[in-house]
Amino acid sequence: MDLLESTAHSFIVKLWLEEAEGKSNQLTWHGYITHVPSGTRRYVKTLADIPDFITQYITAAPEQVGLKSRVSNWLKWLALYSLG
Repeated sequence: MDLLESTAHSFIVKLWLEEAEGKSNQLTWHGYITHVPSGTRRYVKTLADIPDFITQYITAAPEQVGLKSRVSNWLKWLALYSLG
């Protein structure tokens, strides 16, 4: 396994819309995210939960200072604007 492969992480994100309990015509996002190498899964109630889960697996090497925060900010931006 090369260095790039040993530091790569894969995630599966599954999202769906559900009607809010007791409220007709109000849809909310539900889903889960799975870290493929470990099989760890977390159910999410908001899109903001996705970057929180991913960032726990990102370990910044000394030469990559700030990588974790940049990725986290990008994922939060994506969550805010992609399904806004």
